[in-house]
Amino acid sequence: MHARPGKIAIFEQFAADGMTTMFGNPGTVEQGFLDIVDQLPAFDYVLALQETVAVGIADGYCRAAAAPALVQLHTGVGLGNGIGMLYQAKRGHSPLVVIAGSSGVRYDAMDSQMAADLVAMARPVTKYATRVTDPSSVLRVLRRAVKIAMTPPRGPVFVELPMDVLDAPTTEPAIPANIPSRATLPPHSELDRAAELLLGAQRPVILIGDGVAVSEAQNELTEVAERLGAPVWGVDTSEVNMDTTNPLYRGETGHMFGEVSAKAVADADAVLIVGTYVFPDVFPLLDNPFGDAKVVHIDLDEYEIGKNHPVDLGLVADPRMTLAGLAARLPDRRGERTGWRRPPVDQGDPLIEQFAAALADRVTGELVVFDEALTASPGLRRHLPPRVPGSYFATRGGSLGVGIPGAIGTKLARPAAEVVGFTGDGGSMYTVQALWTAARYGVAAKFVICDNGRYRLLDNNIEQYWRERDIQPHAYPGSFDLTTPPIGFVALAESMGVRGVKVEKAADVEQAVADMLDHDGPFLVHLITS
Repeated sequence: MHARPGKIAIFEQFAADGMTTMFGNPGTVEQGFLDIVDQLPAFDYVLALQETVAVGIADGYCRAAAAPALVQLHTGVGLGNGIGMLYQAKRGHSPLVVIAGSSGVRYDAMDSQMAADLVAMARPVTKYATRVTDPSSVLRVLRRAVKIAMTPPRGPVFVELPMDVLDAPTTEPAIPANIPSRATLPPHSELDRAAELLLGAQRPVILIGDGVAVSEAQNELTEVAERLGAPVWGVDTSEVNMDTTNPLYRGETGHMFGEVSAKAVADADAVLIVGTYVFPDVFPLLDNPFGDAKVVHIDLDEYEIGKNHPVDLGLVADPRMTLAGLAARLPDRRGERTGWRRPPVDQGDPLIEQFAAALADRVTGELVVFDEALTASPGLRRHLPPRVPGSYFATRGGSLGVGIPGAIGTKLARPAAEVVGFTGDGGSMYTVQALWTAARYGVAAKFVICDNGRYRLLDNNIEQYWRERDIQPHAYPGSFDLTTPPIGFVALAESMGVRGVKVEKAADVEQAVADMLDHDGPFLVHLITS
């Protein structure tokens, strides 16, 4: 292979791995390779005004495209800005390939300006973090990073690229990374045992997570649930793992209080867990929530099986193949299903429900919802329930601010779809500058700010805190309020080149939805939900 600088060779490697878009925010120690981007007609750079936004857009792109996404951060300070979103990507198993520059290996002893241990910073929020120190292995390390990111359980990876290493010549060839298959099936005897444990139960319950969607096991999961007649609860779920209008789907367990989540299995005598860990609560139940129930756990992530509570049978295997094998061992007890009908909407219903109903009525093509509405989500999903794989993405990992950048990334990955991102007034302000990126590149995603004037979720959580400690209810902390001063989201959006409209009453909903969908660029709706 001919010699060329590493800063040129890395783009050959990115292209070999199908990554021709870089999401980032430039910095001085990355300027060597960023100076080349504009000379590459087949390569796109999507500029974000802050690193949190860059990671959020890339995460949305990654999820919607089901492919790795390339992120460029600016050394330690930029990596620090992106840490929260990287945590979310790790929790959600997004295969982000994150690179950041540094001044050079030769300056290691100087403790110079912006010097930091980038690998140590990135390690807690990535699946793999490393630094390239020799030009002969730049592409090798990038291939390894892609392989690790894309091998289930997937996750973000980080590679530090020092300037002097990239300036040096390399003769490495740019070849695609090898992604090993994990389409594994348990032995027949283990599938027989799983069926035996579940068929011996009178009250089986199924707990599911995004591992179902990753392996495209929605149909197989549904067949197992219907053959068992078992209620299904979403646990660590942010995508369409099952048609939520199926009568067996009971909703989500929540991510806050273990005693609430445990109610889903309180009466179960057998529990099938697929593609999730249990339970992802901030305040998890320390005691075993399963009691004497038989527990079968299927997951490609061996770390999650039996991590917190014992199981009777753990299967490190592909959920789709395993569920298909399990279904073949279960008698068909399926009853006749009734079709879902969207509930009627009344002028007295909350504005979020009226908006969702109007959106459902007006959209004629493919609709993808990116949902960070949190407390407004139940009303949204009542009229726009997640049904079709790839049509719904939700926040995960606890990071606020994913709604706007996530919708932008989703639209970039799925340009033919109508993409609408829902977020709150609080969450939106974490990353509102992402609107500028949407305007700059003409990304025609739509954004709905559900404005209740406060961090409403914190109201709900502190009420639980009061109950647990026998504290008499009183005024919420003033720090939960967002009304003083009020935020003018339409003016804010228009200052960054995005058209918008404010909706305060039911009579304005239909026109706002029409204006939003008819506009051929990004558009924001400020929806008052308080």
